[in-house]
Amino acid sequence: MRIGVAGVGRIGTMHAANLASLGRIDEVVLFDPLPGRAEQAAAALGGAVRAVDDLDALLASSDGVLLATPTDTHPDMLRRALAAGVPTLCEKPIASDIDEMRALVKDVEASGVEVLVGFQRRFDPATVELHRRIRSGDVGTIYLVRAIGHDANPPDFGYLPASGGIFRDLLIHDLDAVPWLVGEPVVEVYAAGSVLVHDAFAQADDVDNAVVTLRFAGGAHATLAGGRHNPLGYDHRIEVLGSKDSLTVGVDPRTPLTSLENDGPKVGPGAYPGFIERYHDAYLNEMAVFVDVVSGKAENPSPARESLTSLELALACDTSRRTGNPVRLTQSVEVTR
Repeated sequence: MRIGVAGVGRIGTMHAANLASLGRIDEVVLFDPLPGRAEQAAAALGGAVRAVDDLDALLASSDGVLLATPTDTHPDMLRRALAAGVPTLCEKPIASDIDEMRALVKDVEASGVEVLVGFQRRFDPATVELHRRIRSGDVGTIYLVRAIGHDANPPDFGYLPASGGIFRDLLIHDLDAVPWLVGEPVVEVYAAGSVLVHDAFAQADDVDNAVVTLRFAGGAHATLAGGRHNPLGYDHRIEVLGSKDSLTVGVDPRTPLTSLENDGPKVGPGAYPGFIERYHDAYLNEMAVFVDVVSGKAENPSPARESLTSLELALACDTSRRTGNPVRLTQSVEVTR
């Protein structure tokens, strides 16, 4: 099997290396719009990795393709992959504009080609197990979900104007994962935020710390909190409290959190420095699952239509933050149960 990777920046190169580590892959094929970049990445990775000159050659050479290019290139590249009939894993989001995304989702579904959206939480082994236990009834009735996501260091300030804001850039992952875990539509959103890290966020019409409350159709609530700076390291956790059990993911010896209890965990030198380290196993599993989907051995765990949910919720969060009022959702995208 040959898998292509379009875009070999930091994320694309990581994906290519993970693909090359899978014994089932005969060859990894690379393309990047920047001349010479794919050849350099192929040489650095070594082994059964080669570069091609354009997207058409990549599609013709691949049984499945991964898109890790800038977001504004996703719609065109994805439609070309659909036309070629090549199963695709596209980094989030598949489009930055909600109307464009809705049109693209229709094109995906009309094509019959499998398209996975790269929300890595859905491939994280512990989060997948949490999802399984919720669906099996082990948790019982969900009372509350809490999600925390804090970057260790702020992004480059030059990136902020094009980031889409904290809800579409940072909290988008939880706005995807939490409804997926709960398995019910969100009916109301409330969000608030502040600028506490650096005034560059205010200059970009953004905030650097935010909280979100989601109310689900069945009555459960979720609270999401995100921030752009945690001096102890990268921190992401999800807690689910139910009538039968309370479960969490993201709490381990590398979690950047100090307990003041005498026998509680303390932060050591191995705290997670960033999301790539925190989600190392998730990214490996993401490639393995993608290969299984391409091979017809697994169902798509992250379909394009469900990526609409997170973007709709992010836009509702931004509206709520600006107006100070909760936003009622009259039309919600159903999520996989």
